[in-house]
Amino acid sequence: MKLLLDTHILLWSAANKLPANAKKYILDTNYQLYFSPASIWEIVIKKGLNRADFRVDPYVLYSGLLDNGYNEISVTSKHTLTVSSLPDIHKDPFDRIILAQAISEGIQLLTSDTALSNYPVPIILV
Repeated sequence: MKLLLDTHILLWSAANKLPANAKKYILDTNYQLYFSPASIWEIVIKKGLNRADFRVDPYVLYSGLLDNGYNEISVTSKHTLTVSSLPDIHKDPFDRIILAQAISEGIQLLTSDTALSNYPVPIILV
């Protein structure tokens, strides 16, 4: 089974601060773990804002994800076109493309974002 992690889950996983209900999915070897380049892009943007509360190095995160067996799922035109069919429930463009990737690829999305759970797609809300 495949599981696409949203940006918050990736950050929590990297910081070893996953809630128990999320950790059980990450540690379950029945799941192949995926991340989106949209998450890395979002982290690069936040890092560029030089916020004192955001100290994540996107290069270190990216390398760590790959080193720990996470798979990168490329953003394709099919994914971007799927965004146009999404109801206007959630405004965050990063979340919308990650959601579109999950829909297009038939992958469950692991998220803590309750707004995303309003979409009729395979989401695991933690």
